[in-house]
Amino acid sequence: MELSTWLAFFAASWAISISPGAGAVAAMSAGLSHGFRRGYLTTLGLVLGIWTQMLVVSVGLGALVTASSTAFLVVKWAGVAYLVWLGIQQWRAPARPLANGDEAATSRRPRDLITRGWIINALNPKGTVFLLAVVPQFLDLTQPLGPQYLVIGLTLGFTDLVVMAGYTALAARLLRTLKSTAHIRALNRVFGTLFVVAGGLLAMFKRSA
Repeated sequence: MELSTWLAFFAASWAISISPGAGAVAAMSAGLSHGFRRGYLTTLGLVLGIWTQMLVVSVGLGALVTASSTAFLVVKWAGVAYLVWLGIQQWRAPARPLANGDEAATSRRPRDLITRGWIINALNPKGTVFLLAVVPQFLDLTQPLGPQYLVIGLTLGFTDLVVMAGYTALAARLLRTLKSTAHIRALNRVFGTLFVVAGGLLAMFKRSA
């Protein structure tokens, strides 16, 4: 990949990562519920989800999902159901303030947080359609595609790691300033609602004709 091409994609990847969406909501929700260090594990899952999408696109399955109404709907409604379920879970989450600067005690295993992030990005046909529309513009078809997909995947992963760290830290810092469980409960419900809204937006997303 030419350096100029990579720089153009690098700039675009920041816009992709910063734009609000289910990933940003998930990162902030994790920071709110678990503090930064543990909550950031969700971002690792989000990046794995991006890489899964890249793999799907690179082997041609993304085109199948885009072309097949049945495959598209199955993936889409699975993603919608998961986002709504996360919203309900966040809405019902206990209001646990952080005490003495320590991160919230939780029985949720790191593997569960990573899996949660992975599912959010992997089960998102909107992301697949987006990658199918954007990635080919930065590919040189006269050169081997594997290394180019690798560079693109690593670039997207890097920008997401940085941006989602900011989202997670912002929510974790906000949590540390809250002393009232009523305020924390209200924030849980805000993020729960945002998950449901994200699910609703995904439900309205349609394939291009």
